[in-house]
Amino acid sequence: MDDQMETRQGLSRRRFLQGAAVGSAVMALPGVVAAQDATAPTVRAGLRRYPSSGQTITLDVNGKPRQVQVTPATPLLAALRDQLDLTGAKYVCGRGACGACTVLLDGRSVNSCMMLAVDAVGRKIVTVEGLADGDKLDPVQQAFVEHDACQCGYCIPGFVVRSRALLDETPHATREQVREGLCGNLCRCGAYVKIIDAVSSAAKGGPR
Repeated sequence: MDDQMETRQGLSRRRFLQGAAVGSAVMALPGVVAAQDATAPTVRAGLRRYPSSGQTITLDVNGKPRQVQVTPATPLLAALRDQLDLTGAKYVCGRGACGACTVLLDGRSVNSCMMLAVDAVGRKIVTVEGLADGDKLDPVQQAFVEHDACQCGYCIPGFVVRSRALLDETPHATREQVREGLCGNLCRCGAYVKIIDAVSSAAKGGPR
């Protein structure tokens, strides 16, 4: 009877259940799952697809290739802090509202807590640790030191990196342009006056 039904309808209920059971058993085999998780990211419709269990990727950080183990959900901030020990970028709000995690991505400032690590592959990342040239501080860093532009210092790396991006965009920024350009960064100590003094001072020096 089942064979006759299969002939008329294409697939019997019994054959369907048998096939589903076999498929489930195969997927449950550890070797099969491991093999799937170990596959390289595939590209489909222009999008890279990474295994949910995680994979090693290479990031260009401060001019050097660095390998990190991430899942598709790993924020760039977590990869930098937890795996590369680049702790200048700080985790504060976790939703892109404070700027404490600011890094440069291809020269533009981004909130690394809001960016996936896998989306940074193939792009140039610069953290606050990468701004100095050896023992020579970036002009923005030097200005922050000279103007004592901090209190607790927790937000300062984000301010420094954002300020570097701002002065790259507008080398001779006015005080008002500095104030507006840093509006996405928050200082809970309220050291805004000295921060603006420092960045305005660095702006007078023109392009680095």
